Amino acid sequence: MLRIVRRISLLGLSVLLAVSLLAKWKQDQNPIQKKIFVMEIKADIDPRMNRYVDLALAQATAEDADIVIIEMDTYGGAVNDANDIRTRILEYEKPVWVFINNDAASAGALISIACDSIYMVPGSNIGAATVVNGGDGSQAPDKYQSYMRSIMRSTAEQNGRDPQIAEGMVDDRIAIEGVTEAGKTITFTSTEAIKNGFCEMEVASLEDILEKNKIENYKLIRYELSVSEQIIAFFLNPFISGLLILVIVGGIYFELQTPGVGFPLAAAGVALVLYLVPYYLSGLAANWEIAVLFLGIILIALEVFVIPGFGVAGITGITFTVVSLIFIMIDNDFFNFDYVLSGDLATASTVVFAGMLGAMILIFALGYRFTNSKLFEKFALTTEQKKSDGYTSSFYSIDLVGKEGTAFSILRPSGRVEIDGEIYDAYTRGEYVEKGEKITVISQEGTSLKVRTTPNV
Repeated sequence: MLRIVRRISLLGLSVLLAVSLLAKWKQDQNPIQKKIFVMEIKADIDPRMNRYVDLALAQATAEDADIVIIEMDTYGGAVNDANDIRTRILEYEKPVWVFINNDAASAGALISIACDSIYMVPGSNIGAATVVNGGDGSQAPDKYQSYMRSIMRSTAEQNGRDPQIAEGMVDDRIAIEGVTEAGKTITFTSTEAIKNGFCEMEVASLEDILEKNKIENYKLIRYELSVSEQIIAFFLNPFISGLLILVIVGGIYFELQTPGVGFPLAAAGVALVLYLVPYYLSGLAANWEIAVLFLGIILIALEVFVIPGFGVAGITGITFTVVSLIFIMIDNDFFNFDYVLSGDLATASTVVFAGMLGAMILIFALGYRFTNSKLFEKFALTTEQKKSDGYTSSFYSIDLVGKEGTAFSILRPSGRVEIDGEIYDAYTRGEYVEKGEKITVISQEGTSLKVRTTPNV
């Protein structure tokens, strides 16, 4: 009996060992497939790219990617946005590699140095990270250069690269024997980058990177913006922004011309939302810029409906509106334009003024046609109401023209007057009338009386 038990036990152990060896053999034959997540930085580094990288890394985490590869070709951009991207890469738990497929200049060099491994195609470049002003391309003040030198140096140190070389990509005063001489900012070719520890190897493609790292069983996941993000990107196009400004201005104008119709104002409101939301989500539109825009619109409305003539409120409102529309499109820090990319301010200004000019052309070209169209007749009374048909322009049953009275309230120019103990709505030809002043009715049309001050005899 004991001998049978021993044989059974021995057989069981043999089966377990065989199963274990078979599983190991299958694993060796079919290693676990690695997930390779690929994203691109092939445009200026700005708030839009900052948001793109944030979304991409979040998606890579959701996909449980084993390696993230950034395919890069950029001349740089805003230092503040590059620093945000650099920080995310340094803090990312999985390996992040960069594939420089032509250029990694300026802010692109900073982001590349933050990656765990750097791969370059033959003929590509990395470096030239001196901070320049957005307006004229001249070197930014030393406080910005100092900040860039610091983050380049600390980033290189964290990833085991020479911090002095990284600093030399910003400061042309640094001389490193065998690398650079004073007066030249460091920019490496792929061969020079390999020699100085700023590139692992030259490669021809993404697949070449994986092959040279002996990664054979993998799944390539290329990041693509979601539909909602694609819509946001669509409305960030300067041409579309110009069209939206055209609709905003034109819609408000046509609503003022035909009060109560509603459709022009609704179109302007939708266009305003489509203009603001994408720039706000991309980090370009600051809260104060949006507040100034609405303040400008309110001042214009007050000038049109409340304050007579056209003066300080109207001019201030137009100025606030135009300036805020421009500022919303650029990466400024209040009135600091040091990090605004070259040409962005000119582009934003051109878009805003072109949109307004287009609205004016639309108003003059199509305004007359619209008011004479059948569609307009559905919203407004276009037929002539003749006196012979029983129509009258007066709301009152008695003739008040020539009657004298007093201002029941201040008229500026609208208000109320008292005539023979009765209170009437009234307005002047533009002058102000203080409460209690004597007035004379000069016309009565509709529901209001047109009055003037009674001259003293």
